Amino acid sequence: MKRLALVVLVLLASCISATATRPSSPGFAAPAGTGGVTTFPDWRLRSSSDVPVDGDLVSRPDYDDRDWTTVPRRSTVLGGLLAAGRYPDVHYSTNMRDKVNAGHFTVPWWYRRTFTATPGDGAHTFLRLPGGIIPSAEIWLNGAKIAGPDDVAGAYPAHDFEIPLHAGTNALAIKVFRADSYEQFTLDFLDWSQPPPDNSMGVWRDVQLVRTGPVSLHNARVVTSLAVPSLETADLTIKAELINHTSSDVDVVVRGSADGPFEETLKIPAKGSATVETKQHMARPRVWWPYSMGDQPLYRLELEAFVGGRSSDRTSSSFGIKHIRSFLNSDGAQAFEINGRPFQVRGAGWTPDLFLRDDRQRVQDELSYVRDLGLNTLRLEGKLEQDEFYELADRMGIVLMPGWECCTKWQHYEKWSEADFAVARASAVTEGFRLQNHPSVLSFYLGSDTAPPPAVEQMYLDAFASTDWSLPLLASIGPWAAEKLGPSGHKGAGPYWWVPPAYFYGDVGGGAFGFEGENGPGAAIPELAALKSFMTDAELDALWRDPDSVQYHLSWSPWFDHLGDFWHALATRYGAPTSLEDFVRKAQLMNYEVNRAQFEAHGRNGLRASNPSTGDIYWLLNNARPELYWHLYDHSMTPTGGYFGARTGLKPVHVQYSYDDGSVWVLGAVEGMSAQTTVFELDGTVHSDTTVPVSGPGAVGKVALGASATYLVRLLLRDASGTVVDRNVYWLSPTPDVADIGNSTWYHMPQTSYADLKGLASLPRGQVSVSSAVSDGRTDVTLTNTSSTVAFFVRVSLHRGEGGPEVAPALWSDNYVTLWPGETLQVTASYRQELLGGAAPVVRAG
Repeated sequence: MKRLALVVLVLLASCISATATRPSSPGFAAPAGTGGVTTFPDWRLRSSSDVPVDGDLVSRPDYDDRDWTTVPRRSTVLGGLLAAGRYPDVHYSTNMRDKVNAGHFTVPWWYRRTFTATPGDGAHTFLRLPGGIIPSAEIWLNGAKIAGPDDVAGAYPAHDFEIPLHAGTNALAIKVFRADSYEQFTLDFLDWSQPPPDNSMGVWRDVQLVRTGPVSLHNARVVTSLAVPSLETADLTIKAELINHTSSDVDVVVRGSADGPFEETLKIPAKGSATVETKQHMARPRVWWPYSMGDQPLYRLELEAFVGGRSSDRTSSSFGIKHIRSFLNSDGAQAFEINGRPFQVRGAGWTPDLFLRDDRQRVQDELSYVRDLGLNTLRLEGKLEQDEFYELADRMGIVLMPGWECCTKWQHYEKWSEADFAVARASAVTEGFRLQNHPSVLSFYLGSDTAPPPAVEQMYLDAFASTDWSLPLLASIGPWAAEKLGPSGHKGAGPYWWVPPAYFYGDVGGGAFGFEGENGPGAAIPELAALKSFMTDAELDALWRDPDSVQYHLSWSPWFDHLGDFWHALATRYGAPTSLEDFVRKAQLMNYEVNRAQFEAHGRNGLRASNPSTGDIYWLLNNARPELYWHLYDHSMTPTGGYFGARTGLKPVHVQYSYDDGSVWVLGAVEGMSAQTTVFELDGTVHSDTTVPVSGPGAVGKVALGASATYLVRLLLRDASGTVVDRNVYWLSPTPDVADIGNSTWYHMPQTSYADLKGLASLPRGQVSVSSAVSDGRTDVTLTNTSSTVAFFVRVSLHRGEGGPEVAPALWSDNYVTLWPGETLQVTASYRQELLGGAAPVVRAG
């Protein structure tokens, strides 16, 4: 059998039909012809321990798979079994550890699918793997072995195998081997989660059948050169590889369009390849911007290859026009410009589903949360997403910083063999071709927690160069230099666990200066209903009573498996928790204030001339499963205090307090605005009240200390008409939080002094009246404080009918708000109407 293996990334249109054996899913029809692709819609799955024969029999069309399990087209093995209902809720309590036998995944698993095909005259058919299979696989077709684990290895490399098909029914079988992230180039969740029992083994990207004529098109790409700063012209270089699958020289005509039509003719030798290249000059291009800076126009690249006047292959993809400049500033920090304008990275780390399940609606909801928060960037560490993710980021204007992961084989360079170098290079080539047309991609990290050594760095540089990669390549997220790329310009200093809000205002460690590749304050406690959905009563009891108890919904790492410092800071600052409800409320306050401080500190320090903040990646945005740490929103997507603290700190037009020197700053302000600072004692007494004119961004005053151990500060930013355009409330103490930075470690930050915020516990609950107006997918809520005391940190929630569950995800204009006596505020919730399930929305506030 002749087989052809290529690294390719290209999507075409459908041509072959697929069916399943006997009781499997019904087949689907597709038109015959060249220039087409069919994606397998699902699989039959079985452990090799239950299959006593090898691939020569499993891949025969008449093999009986009626007792196999039907699973989705892409996920890990365990993800497929979960979709089939084989296990109880693995997110609840310790079910994933106790009710899923990890030993079942120490043997290979078989994926199988039958399909029908009508071979055509002069047609060539390929089995296409747009990405690797985790961790490696054998490929069998109609009783014959197509490839082995030496050919198909690593999570990312793409492959094409030319295959012969029978007229009628054919059978494909894929044997996926056990995964070990320290032995193979896999995808690992590190200390972000308890590890999945199958170690992410499985078919996690689409498997496709492709039909072409004598010549096929691959790796279509557009390299753009935008004139900056004028943005008035752009030059496009359009390239693609063509492969001749015949034993004769062929003349090929390639027709296409990008900004306009073009045609190129070239000769390809027998069994050879050639690169088609053409250039276009554009006047007044429509330029792609991050959503916070402008619009996101996309262009379409269309290519079609003709041999002898007949179409042989075709492809299409979108692309955007932008210009990225990456440099080290005068302080040695990584900095970026987009289209000639400074771009301060204000981002967070992304994680996919723990079982790599395909839920496009959830991904869209999560990216909507990214924009709602005010983040502009996501970092993808070694979990390089599906194509749809990048396409959505392109359309939504969310900037992406993908790269390889730390700690596993990806970073244990000293153990790499020659074969490992080949897999790593193929991974880089695959991702280089796949990502570069996406305007949302800002850069690529060649290393994570360490920079690659010279031989590995050069290999990566050569691999990306072979794809015409034109974006920045970054050495690592830490303060290490690579031989060719030089200093990283990153700090990489953490923290990863609780620090007080004032910590981020310092100029040491993980403070708001330079470029921070990952840091955050650690523990992030969901709201009560979300907690009860995945924790037992005993686990919840330990959560608020015992800071040293190991929590399964924290990390497996001993540094992050208990609440420890977070709990002690909460108890010292706010008072020891008296109940689960009291703990959850105080945790929301803790998460709100520290998340707000991290983003406000970076926002403020992004304005300064000396040692400015050029970027910050909060660790993390989200979780792969329900967790008690490292997220800006919890797995249920129920709004929390931490979410709204971050959202407040990320507002583009904003008035904020500085924990280091008590100064008040305005961001995004223009002349004619005014800033009001009011300090209240807890009994409502006004301690001080000042209003100053605003001429632009910068410092506008200072907060006078309150007289009480705990006091409140309200900041209001008004436009020229007197309308409040931003509102911010702080709870403060004359006693400062002081971090003991000299005795800190990468995971632990002791404190020598704690703020006294215990007065909040004696603050009477204010009475708030609630009225609402409902329209399709939107509820407007009016809150009025009808009591004589402050209504502090009021949470508003929307429910599916009276007594029903909370509606999530929901985009709130504001939440966890504080109202003074007689004050009225309006907040709005937007949501997908179907989340109500036909019930009327019910608003609660408390």
